[in-house]
Amino acid sequence: MDKIVSLCKRRGFVFPGSDIYGGLANTWDYGPLGAELKNNIQREWWKFFVHSRRDMVGLDAAILMNPKVWKASGHVDSFNDAMVDCKDCKGRHRADHLIENAVEGLKVEGLSVEDLDKLIVENNIKCPSCGKKNFTNARKFNLLFQTNIGPVAKDAEPVYLRGELAQSMFVDFKMILDTARKKIPFGIAQTGKVFRNEITPGNFVFRTLEFDLMEFEYFIREEEWEKTFQYWLDEMHRWCAHIGLDSSRMRVREHTKDELSHYSKRTVDIEFNTPFGWKEMYGLAYRTNFDLSNHEKHSGKELKYLDPETNDKFVPHVLEPTFGLTRSVLMVLLSAYDEDTAKNDKGEEETRVVLRLPKHLAPFKAAVFPLVNKLNEKGREVWESVKHLGNIDFDTSGTIGKRYRRHDEIGTPYCVTVDFQTLEDGTVTIRDRDTMKQERVKVENLKSTLSSYSL
Repeated sequence: MDKIVSLCKRRGFVFPGSDIYGGLANTWDYGPLGAELKNNIQREWWKFFVHSRRDMVGLDAAILMNPKVWKASGHVDSFNDAMVDCKDCKGRHRADHLIENAVEGLKVEGLSVEDLDKLIVENNIKCPSCGKKNFTNARKFNLLFQTNIGPVAKDAEPVYLRGELAQSMFVDFKMILDTARKKIPFGIAQTGKVFRNEITPGNFVFRTLEFDLMEFEYFIREEEWEKTFQYWLDEMHRWCAHIGLDSSRMRVREHTKDELSHYSKRTVDIEFNTPFGWKEMYGLAYRTNFDLSNHEKHSGKELKYLDPETNDKFVPHVLEPTFGLTRSVLMVLLSAYDEDTAKNDKGEEETRVVLRLPKHLAPFKAAVFPLVNKLNEKGREVWESVKHLGNIDFDTSGTIGKRYRRHDEIGTPYCVTVDFQTLEDGTVTIRDRDTMKQERVKVENLKSTLSSYSL
């Protein structure tokens, strides 16, 4: 994990948030390469689940919603974590994280605050900050960030930053149904920022105060939920393979009854074996018709579906596949990171760090290297000929060996070298990141050759 964090900061994937001011705990900024990788994953997800299907439409809803939405959804009353404070150092900790970190293999989801208090005492758990055992009793804290609308805070109406994407898809269900001309089964997809005011364990970008989700609500008849559940679980695995996740480090875990959210009848997590243990990456939940029914009740607006063929009128049931975008970035990096040996400019064997990213996710699709500065003008001509293939780098910094190592480390699939032979016969060298094999091709054929490599 230290190698991943170091690489991300050194190469411009992920930076600590507000770093020059000492940072802000569990906030991270995505640098030039991280922004590219993150955006590439998001674009692939949209193509995979929306553009390639006839039963899916998109939505981009506001982050701020009428606070009645969160009351109706149950989040104001039920979206809570149990926290304990250390009386000695004043540190605040999630009770379930304290217990799970101290007692290997123990899962405590769904336990009452009283049961959590007992487990802390019975297992002689110490404060991770100061080592003392002097905790307050566990208390519930709501995870929704609250803010205000209006110039004077004390007179303003409180509103919440969204704690999930789902509610806007339910609230807009009827308008989408009326305008998109879709028949059940169909889905509404969305990507965007989500905010949760929770104490996080600090495992890099895995759990943060603000993060990005990609998810959709898939509306069905109740009797179809079991077969559709399995279908979407299979599709989620197909997506994992598409972005190069290591299948040997993945598993599916079924939620127990005690763990299930207040809206769910069945939930499974797709977990990934990270350096800090098995952790949830994606989730699939059967939300029944809880949300639409509640919003229909609290808003007074009908949210039923009228079947145009049978004239049946009913509140649809919902399946919800959820994909953490920021977690996807981390798991893609963990899957892609590799080390092997290669010769440096002096012909000596050294360790080579390489990100074996899928080509469609790599921040740079290729890089063009003029061998020396005298060839920069010719190099720019070569770059101009292929720049429309995607994000193509033009790199003149350092020796050719150092440039190869730098682009291996950031996952660039192909490096194109412009040398003095280019001036003689109009050919350039293409080097493959994974095999390190090189081939010479004509400059006029470079674009079609790179395109044939699936760029």
